Amino acid sequence: MRKAASFWTSFVVAVAIGLVCYRLSAADTTKVEDVAVVVSPKNAVQSLTLSELTKIYRGERQYWRTNLPVVILFRTPGTYERDVVLRTIFQMTEPQYKQYWVSRIMRAEATSPPTEVFSTGMIKEGIAAIPGAIGCVRASEVRPDMKVLRIDGHLPGEAGYPLH
Repeated sequence: MRKAASFWTSFVVAVAIGLVCYRLSAADTTKVEDVAVVVSPKNAVQSLTLSELTKIYRGERQYWRTNLPVVILFRTPGTYERDVVLRTIFQMTEPQYKQYWVSRIMRAEATSPPTEVFSTGMIKEGIAAIPGAIGCVRASEVRPDMKVLRIDGHLPGEAGYPLH
């Protein structure tokens, strides 16, 4: 009996240490960085206001000016890009965001929330494959085959850029 208790005590301590180390390492790699709003180079749009971007992400604007459907590619919970979008564009917490989309769907104002993707790579591939796709990636991860949109007249890294 004493060996079993000792084992479980050691196990719990090891798990706790692992979780603390994981949180510390995650905190070390998380830095404030601008988040770029990206679309396909085939998309005619060059810039959006923050208000227009908010309408797109909230599902209030579902088509580009060329009548191309908007396809939102959104990172999964717990990612830096999602946190920036929730704070800056939605001005909501994660639970508020989920409730917002449940309400829109229940009122038949939307059929589904934005498509959640598990990696920046999936956003990059989606942008390349879907002409109407829009997503947010760290500015340092923008590829040449993506078009970065100006938001309120500013690109990532410029003074006045709102997504960081």
